[in-house]
Amino acid sequence: MSRLVSIEPVRNRRDWREFYGLPDQIQAADPCWIKPLHLERKSLWSRRNPWFQHAKAQAFIARRQGRAVGRISAQVDELEPSADGQRLGYFGQFESINDPDVAHRLIDAAVQWVVQHGCSQLRGPYDLGINQSCGLLVEGRDTPPMLMMGHAPGYYRELMEAAGLGKQMDLLAYLLPPDFAAPPAMQRLLRRSAGRILFRPLDFSRFKDEIDLLRDLFNDAWADNWGFVPVTEAEFRYMGREMRKILKPAYTSIAELDGQAAGFIVALPNLNELIADLDGRLFPTGWARLLWRLARGRVRSARVPLMGVRQRYQRGALGAAMSFGMIDGVRRALHADGIDRVEVSWILETNQGMNSMIQAMGGQLYKRYRLYGMALG
Repeated sequence: MSRLVSIEPVRNRRDWREFYGLPDQIQAADPCWIKPLHLERKSLWSRRNPWFQHAKAQAFIARRQGRAVGRISAQVDELEPSADGQRLGYFGQFESINDPDVAHRLIDAAVQWVVQHGCSQLRGPYDLGINQSCGLLVEGRDTPPMLMMGHAPGYYRELMEAAGLGKQMDLLAYLLPPDFAAPPAMQRLLRRSAGRILFRPLDFSRFKDEIDLLRDLFNDAWADNWGFVPVTEAEFRYMGREMRKILKPAYTSIAELDGQAAGFIVALPNLNELIADLDGRLFPTGWARLLWRLARGRVRSARVPLMGVRQRYQRGALGAAMSFGMIDGVRRALHADGIDRVEVSWILETNQGMNSMIQAMGGQLYKRYRLYGMALG
């Protein structure tokens, strides 16, 4: 009887404290794990998060003899396209002690919840949707995660597969030195398109309009990608407000082809470097320490979380020239600020064009995140 596990929905403050605290309990001994900020954890589940305007989620917690030993979330998104009537449900926020029974019961709770909401497939982990942090880290646990990327114990993969989940897609993260030598083929592409393609930074004096432009570019660029769910206006503006706190114009580039915006890239300083010793707290002194470190240029790494070229140019020389030109301009600004490591992530394993371009620039595949799934019913 002492081994019995109960799975309960998160309902009250005590439940939420345990839910938020489980990553600390399970991963704190891992030297590569970085404790997320408390505000970041809570804002994800806040009803002010515009993702909840078109989606629903339920958090669950696993207990054994009254002690929290695991957690999971189950989600449905009204914007998720349905294929042949097969509605897709999500799971995420997974944490568990190394016990297959606990993991199986957590995943079963997510399955039951999404089935009750009309779903016949399950996929994850998503926090909470595909346009946020997603995938289980299955390779590259020897280095800390960068901004908005996850970390996980090595046994999580075994737990998920033992519970019946199978691989659906791998998401790749590359480490790119910003002082790379530009490949001759890329230089030739830029020379051939000279006069047609111009690159400019984000105009902060028109920030709202620029964010709306980036959303239009993003939704167009990613529309045919596996797993794509469009980002709403409210979501992208919410994201923009958060990014603006740490974003530099020089770390952005918008490619204009014949005077029309056709691509964009955004790089962000890797805040995980600066928060590792804050114990997840910005108050009372964390904010001051974080801002001081940013101002002093203490960051040595950055991540490219957003990039895209309009679909109609993706398979041609102009698309390749825009992609390389945007990366080239931003990496020079990063290097000038003392950044010596840039993560480009995530890239679908099936995106041969982008994977080949990053590798040609010296990018090294150093982390792999996996999305799992199963058919239900």
